[in-house]
Amino acid sequence: MIDPAKRILWAACAVCGLVPAIAGAEGQVPGATPQQQAAMEAQARVGAPGAPHAGLAASAGSYDIMIRSWRSPAEPPTEDAGTATRKMILDGRVLVEMMNATLMGRPYTGHEMSGYDNATGEYWTTWMDNNSTGLMVFRGSCDAAGACSLSGSWQDPATKRSVTARMTTRWTSPGTQLFEMFGPGRDGKEVKALEIVYTKK
Repeated sequence: MIDPAKRILWAACAVCGLVPAIAGAEGQVPGATPQQQAAMEAQARVGAPGAPHAGLAASAGSYDIMIRSWRSPAEPPTEDAGTATRKMILDGRVLVEMMNATLMGRPYTGHEMSGYDNATGEYWTTWMDNNSTGLMVFRGSCDAAGACSLSGSWQDPATKRSVTARMTTRWTSPGTQLFEMFGPGRDGKEVKALEIVYTKK
């Protein structure tokens, strides 16, 4: 009989995806019950990178970027430029982007992480930058051509309310990606707020 402490250890290993490190040659963990073994094998399956992660990896590299941002649909956009680098981390599970640019004439640095959750079947993206201490989180789907549509939210610093927005990305050529973000305008209707063109170096 397995003591309670060991049961907690097996559960923690299942959650953390440590099965491959502690399992034997045939994937069996000594002392685990059939239920615990099944749970750990399921975790190992959903924790393994697959085709969606390979698709993310294909966009790794260095880019020149052109940014167009709108304060209001009635005004012309502000245009800025910069660079971005993308690389995979966590053994091919997550794509990280670092952006260095200007935005509306001011220095701008951003950090994005993107991945695919095997458990939920959703793509996800997080964003942080030097204009905020908050975190944007988006979830959605991508098609076979790499066109993605994700929805998410962030906290409006002025109203203290959550703002819902959506973002889309698509490849207009093998080395050029178009990013667009849409959010509520002053009248509550959706407007385009941001556009970024990535050109691979």
